[in-house]
Amino acid sequence: MSSAHPDFEKTQAARPDWRQGAEVVYTKSPNPTWKYGDGANDNGESLKKNHVEIDPNAEGRPAVSNYKLLISGMVPRPIALVSTRSADGKSTNLAPFSYSQVVCHDPPLFVVGFSGSFEKAKDTLKNLAETKECVVNIISEHFIEAANSTCINAPYGVSEWETSGLHQAPSAVVKAARVKESVLSIEAKLVEIKEFESRATPGKKSGCMAMVEGVRFWVRDDAVNEERSAIDLNVLKPVSRLGGITYGRTTEVIEIPRPQY
Repeated sequence: MSSAHPDFEKTQAARPDWRQGAEVVYTKSPNPTWKYGDGANDNGESLKKNHVEIDPNAEGRPAVSNYKLLISGMVPRPIALVSTRSADGKSTNLAPFSYSQVVCHDPPLFVVGFSGSFEKAKDTLKNLAETKECVVNIISEHFIEAANSTCINAPYGVSEWETSGLHQAPSAVVKAARVKESVLSIEAKLVEIKEFESRATPGKKSGCMAMVEGVRFWVRDDAVNEERSAIDLNVLKPVSRLGGITYGRTTEVIEIPRPQY
């Protein structure tokens, strides 16, 4: 997607500098004295607002409107920086996908969504379908620019490893390389690929979802606890995807205990 600003460099220059080394701050929740039955914490303000009904398949509504609406509303989204290699091993690929999520821990299952049909699959989906494996790398603040550069529309066979300047690290089970700079990487094997049919253009395939199973986890040693069961947010410093060309960082969090009935 192109920049939302006609002169992005000028807009960028007018903004505050990046707060390098910003630590994660834990604050109180919005209403620490909340009790069961209290409802929202905005004193009823949200109840005064009206809503607009939107039919995603309404006549004359372009599919891109649904895309823009969803990526700006379903936020923040984790970004899977997926590394693959071709079946013959002659080319490698690295690309970011914000249609991604972990969906199960036993077994460790992840989904990655791709726009477009399987027939016209781009590098990552093509490689994944042929080799049945990939590596999912989580993006952190310290290499966000390099990670973003991997979404360049380079022709098949051109390696984003070179254009991004990121470094390959050997994997244990799959042939695709891990991103050395990534705090968390997941070697994965393909479970299945499901293709979807467009509602805007019946008969046309408009997207695919790949489900993969994690077979190895790689976590930077200064980020994982002794039991290897938790990752330090202050080390991970994950970057999330928002709407348009906007990214988010996690620097302020709250804790809310799980209720017991």
